[in-house]
Amino acid sequence: MARYLLLAFFALVVAVAPAAAADLTGQYIEARTCDVYTAPCFANAEMNLTGKNAVIGWRVDQGSFADVKLDGLSVVAVVSASDTLGLKQTGPGKAIIIVDEKANAKQRDALIRLAKREGGELAKNIISIQSAPIEMSVGECKDGGCASLKVGKIARIETRCVDPHHDKVCGNESAFYPPLAQDVKATTAVALEHSFQGKELHETWKDAERRGAYVGSFAIR
Repeated sequence: MARYLLLAFFALVVAVAPAAAADLTGQYIEARTCDVYTAPCFANAEMNLTGKNAVIGWRVDQGSFADVKLDGLSVVAVVSASDTLGLKQTGPGKAIIIVDEKANAKQRDALIRLAKREGGELAKNIISIQSAPIEMSVGECKDGGCASLKVGKIARIETRCVDPHHDKVCGNESAFYPPLAQDVKATTAVALEHSFQGKELHETWKDAERRGAYVGSFAIR
């Protein structure tokens, strides 16, 4: 009898125990050169004509990665793909990783590993790794779609919330493409500005008022 009571007790402890806390949590932002909040008819018209470039940013609020504390540090990936991002890729892409200039050597290595893990295939072919001042803030408004990312003079994103009336064209819009990174919880947003001015990709871009951003958070357990 005692044995059954003991087993019941342990089962109860497991049932009421809180979920394991995330090892790393932070803020997330991305912007692309195509709409992500869109309708199928518009998305189909843009496929493989636009949307091959993106800027992706992570800012760690708290936690460690690869046993290295990363609180308050950021890392950015700038991506150039062979096909519209979100579709099956028919060729290799390229990525630049930009690490927060405040990071020490161990933190720099951990941030690079973080970007490669979360970026997956998009961050596989890294052609350049740089350091720069990174300023990032997310969720500065009621609906959480207002955010900004400034990466020195290299890249910039500024977003606002999607207006369900003003930003609808055909009335059938939704989050057509999912976020580019793993472990992300994010909402679509309008990129008031999305630009990249680096030289390594042999292309630059500057976009405005495009429904092509995601803003939110990430958590790694």
